[in-house]
Amino acid sequence: PLTLEEVRMLVELFYLPYHHGALAQELLEHFRWLRANSLSVGVPATAPDACGGTRWRGRAQSFQLLCARTCRLHSRFVSTAGRALLYDLHPYLWDIRNMLLAASAFVLWLGCQSITAPILLGRDAEPWARRGGLFGELQALLPVGNSCDLFYHPPPLFPSSQLYLLRPLLPLDKVGAVPWRGCSEVSQGLRAQLSRAPALAGRLLGSFLSLSPEYTFVLEDEGGPCGYAAGALHAEGFLQQRDSSWLPAIRHKYPPDLGTGGPALGQDALEEAVLFFHEEQLAVPQPVLRRFPSLVQLGTAPRVLDVGASRSLALCLLSALRANGSRGVFCQVSDADRQQLSFYSKLG
Repeated sequence: PLTLEEVRMLVELFYLPYHHGALAQELLEHFRWLRANSLSVGVPATAPDACGGTRWRGRAQSFQLLCARTCRLHSRFVSTAGRALLYDLHPYLWDIRNMLLAASAFVLWLGCQSITAPILLGRDAEPWARRGGLFGELQALLPVGNSCDLFYHPPPLFPSSQLYLLRPLLPLDKVGAVPWRGCSEVSQGLRAQLSRAPALAGRLLGSFLSLSPEYTFVLEDEGGPCGYAAGALHAEGFLQQRDSSWLPAIRHKYPPDLGTGGPALGQDALEEAVLFFHEEQLAVPQPVLRRFPSLVQLGTAPRVLDVGASRSLALCLLSALRANGSRGVFCQVSDADRQQLSFYSKLG
């Protein structure tokens, strides 16, 4: 059964309509402070403001631990609560879990990025786009603007106790990369997948890993990496660089006849990946680039049945792009790729 401490956490998350419990208040205070003081991150250890960065990272770690405790509470609640109580309270706890997955990854991104500290935007969403309670206050702190469709998904019919971790891509995820200062975690599963199937991984994420790693996020469950979100802040420059430098290099590395040798990875999959590199890339119309200056790409493994985890991926990527000034995003999907079309449609 749930412990007394877990029951207390549950009560504090949904204390009163206009009054939060201690846990919820602590989450909000940490998140507000971290967002307001993010410019103190990234200073060299010898700089005069090094203590500011140390304090920021300390509070970020406290925020991460609170988020992790809340996500574990969701998992434990699904596993142990009686059916009647579960179906009454699960939609609210599921919403909070998804929001904290995105908020936790966004804070990690603020602390790990190698680009200039972002300019966090004010509250520019319409009032009707906000919900009440703790969920609404956390929503207001993520700089996603009016992307309100992402916040209104019904909970799954069959609640899952699966635990997820959402985080920025770390340099050691890419084989042979040098770690950014302050980020020491390593996802061995993702590294192994990239090293076993470089051509397949290159088709999926290669251009983003090479040209825009700052806007790449990884979703993990107990089985390892199970989803990703990647973006490019300035899509026009990104696509030009991809076509002029990255694609020629990758075509040289993977010639058209590479897929004919019967590899262990799977003949059809490798041939398809290699042919993808040698196809002529479609140009994005200028009106699209002017109105939607950023490019995004998301995907999850078939085992991720919880749309909330996918939604958290999208929220985190949009927050990172929006924090650095993006006013719109687009994605490129083949009209024959029913799986991806369905995935993006479910996100709203």
